[in-house]
Amino acid sequence: MKFDLITYRVEDDVAILGLNRPDKRNAINDAMVDEMREAIGRAGKEAACGLIHGHGSNFSAGLDLAEMLGKMQSGYMETRRHNRHHWHEVFDMIDRGPIPFVSALHGPVVGGGLELASATHIRVADTTAIFGLPEGQRGIFVGGGGSVRIQRILHNTVMVDMMLTGRLLNVHEAERLNLVRYVTEPADLMTKAKEIAVRITKNTALTNWKITNVLSRVNDLSHDDGLFLEYLSSNMARAPGSEDRLRAFVEKRATPLVQTGTKSKAASKGKTSAKSKGKAETKTRSASKLGKK
Repeated sequence: MKFDLITYRVEDDVAILGLNRPDKRNAINDAMVDEMREAIGRAGKEAACGLIHGHGSNFSAGLDLAEMLGKMQSGYMETRRHNRHHWHEVFDMIDRGPIPFVSALHGPVVGGGLELASATHIRVADTTAIFGLPEGQRGIFVGGGGSVRIQRILHNTVMVDMMLTGRLLNVHEAERLNLVRYVTEPADLMTKAKEIAVRITKNTALTNWKITNVLSRVNDLSHDDGLFLEYLSSNMARAPGSEDRLRAFVEKRATPLVQTGTKSKAASKGKTSAKSKGKAETKTRSASKLGKK
């Protein structure tokens, strides 16, 4: 399929998908969803992680309301067969597909755009991002899985408030509510999102699949059923390379985990060594001066 409304490329084992209707604020229409289906399917075969972003000044203004109005006026909404909503199918390919997805969010992330973002596993946003669910003011309802995904992330009271009143969340409110995990300056957004995606590709494919597919299903289960599914998952065949990774940890050869914003152990060690060397040189000079006196 030739992409007109989506850009697609693979870099460093990361499939980068861009919403490409900047003149329409990246409003999502049927044609864009069809292209997303194709691009997401390719990403699952060609990459170890996906990254979704928006071209222009918006991530996405949501559903293409002009297209929807045209359907309502033509009678399409009443006559079509009620198969599973294609937005649900495509967004499930992101949420419960073979690879994890990161999203890079900026500008308006509203309505269907927020539903798309909520289908990704890690959301990175810059300081221009705003989040909203204006369906209540438009006389419609969420239709891209938001009643399930967004409600679980934000909880019922926040989502109800946003839909009833049209309230918008800024990026710092979104971070407090766990809608966003990382906040950057606009110039750093894609760099940070790509850095996270590349880091994810270093995990084994099977482990990434379990994290993105098993955890969300455990969340749907009772306590006992959740523990049972965890037991089954942990006793599945191990991913290739698991034994080597565990041996490296036991033998203290594994790369240490680094907190966001902290320097590596090697860098800290180098700085400590430099300080120790400086102190030693100072003591030597001081002793030399005392000897002369």
